[in-house]
Amino acid sequence: MPIAPITGKLRKRFWLDIGCALGLGVSAGYAYWYGYHLKAVENQENFYIKLERERARNAQS
Repeated sequence: MPIAPITGKLRKRFWLDIGCALGLGVSAGYAYWYGYHLKAVENQENFYIKLERERARNAQS
């Protein structure tokens, strides 16, 4: 008794997988960018601003 081929399942599942992958990828990208990256850049910028102010103050002395 042969097994009947499964038709149409792969195509439907493919689009679901692609949609989920793109959605989760974009969500993860936004989470990284706004949750970590921008805060790290802000901390770095604040450090360099503080360092520049200290150098300017020491140069005046």
